[in-house]
Amino acid sequence: MKKDIIIGGVGGQGALTIATTIGLAALSEGLQLKQSEVHGMSQRGGDVQSHLRISSNSIASDLIPEGKADMIIAVEPMESLRYFNMLSKENGWLITSINPFNNISNYPDLEDVLSEIRKLPRYVTIDADKIAKDQGSVKAANIVVLGAASPYLGLKYESLEKAIKQLFGKKGDDIVQLNLKALRAGREFAEKNS
Repeated sequence: MKKDIIIGGVGGQGALTIATTIGLAALSEGLQLKQSEVHGMSQRGGDVQSHLRISSNSIASDLIPEGKADMIIAVEPMESLRYFNMLSKENGWLITSINPFNNISNYPDLEDVLSEIRKLPRYVTIDADKIAKDQGSVKAANIVVLGAASPYLGLKYESLEKAIKQLFGKKGDDIVQLNLKALRAGREFAEKNS
């Protein structure tokens, strides 16, 4: 098993929480993991990316070469475009929220961004904010996006659930249950719409 995943978003959207959840799930399955993170700005609004390399064999580098990512997971649609050149054209998946984070004055028209995404052979676009709100809190939108990516990660769904319990356990059972519902809702959306 080998997966190279790039996770992108804007500071404060929970991209690094997605990376941590996937990492915990991979480690619980006995897989090797290398991770690299880049924070554009330490405050909310800067771009954030994480490279996750997961394998059943040893991994030499924590950075994914251009054109070799098996998956891009984006919590913001324009951020997904930032990493297009990293995606494998043969078998790569792009999973992104369609909810823009308008933190710049010249943010492109959302339909133009989505039009570029639709040119890819394998993608899931999801209204993560709406689905998360329907589950109880828009703050779980990042976990909805993770749920949408879950069928293509090569990890057991139960491992992701276990990672969420581990990661959010200190915040109480209500927060754990909210995030488990968000994960399931995202997965169900992807299974019906990809």
